[in-house]
Formats: sequence, structure tokens, C-alpha cells
Amino acid sequence: MESSVDRTVFDSAYESNTAPWVIGAPQPAIVELERAGGISGAVLDPGCGAGEHTILLTKLGYDVQGVDFSAWAIGRARANAAQQQVDARFEVADALHLGGEPRFDTVVDSALFHVFDLESQLAYVRGLHGVCRAGARVHILALAETEPAFGPVVRETVFQEVFGEGWRLEGVRPSSYQGVARGEHAVAFSVEDGALVELPAWLATATRR
Repeated sequence: MESSVDRTVFDSAYESNTAPWVIGAPQPAIVELERAGGISGAVLDPGCGAGEHTILLTKLGYDVQGVDFSAWAIGRARANAAQQQVDARFEVADALHLGGEPRFDTVVDSALFHVFDLESQLAYVRGLHGVCRAGARVHILALAETEPAFGPVVRETVFQEVFGEGWRLEGVRPSSYQGVARGEHAVAFSVEDGALVELPAWLATATRR
């Protein structure tokens, strides 16, 4: 199936250095997740963007593969890794068409899931089932609909809809996501242009059966 996401929007955001999700550091929620022992084995970072989480986890000794369908994103991720002298692995690939044998033990999705419509979310989760080993954990950090935000949002109940057969949904808890507010978003949040803001998010965890 084709993605419901316009690739040119993402390419343009990376090319112009205006992507609000690129904060120059890993998301605090993902850092906390790793410290709490939520990550193990071979890791997939789908929609890796500028590579902050792939780089972080590689530094910590994990076997990580970062993928993104934007060549601009992967170029920036590789440059960031080189600047930090980290031998991180990145590949241009569509998260809806991963393919291959089950090989991952953990998936760390930071703000990818919520950009898809429901049909694509279902396809995405089916694809993750194919590349994850039995017992693998999938963590999804997605913007929540509970408060005003900029960017796509999801309902808490959507995780129950998409993680059906072949999965066990372990839980969905409130979390937060940092983004860069620019232009009208900075005005809406009453902050200076380019300021970091905390946005409500869900952190969902599911286990592959």
C-alpha cells in the first residue's frame, strides 16, 4: 500500500532545517525509557529523522538500525553521527514496507506512528510484526489529542485497535514530547520563536506474540 504521508513535506522540513520535531537531542521520554530497562537486543528506530535516538542507543552499546523514508533525514542523521564520532547505522527505507526476516527485539518509535492514518497504522503494525522476533517490545511515543498541539495527534484507544492479533498491548500511559514552536505555533503557545515546548503524548508498549 502507499503511505498516507507526503514525503515532500518531510524532505522540505529537513532541507530548510525547520522540522519542529528535530530538537537537537533525544526525547527525554526515550532517554527515560532506556534507563528504565525498556530496551534490549537488536533495536529498530523507524522514522529516525535526524538520528538522535539511533545515535544515543548506539553510544550505549545497542545494535541499532535507524530508517527513514526521507533521504534528507538520513543524510542529516549520518552527518550528526559523524560529528559525534558514532558508528551508527542508517538506511533510507519506508516503514510501511520493511520486509525481511524477524530480527528485532525492540522498536522505538518516536513520533512516526501518529503521522499515519488508521489504514496505514494497521499496515505499519503488521509490518512490525513481520520484522520483530517473538517477545519483542514495541514502544510508541505519539502526540496525544488531550490538549492543543501542533502536528498530528492520536486517541488513546487507537492502540487497542491496531495492536490486535499477534500482539499483547502492555499499556498506554501519559507522557510528553518536546517540539520546537515556530511562527503561529510560537504565538499559540506564547513563547519565543524557536522555543522548546512540552506537548502531551502517549507512550504505548506492545509485545509481539
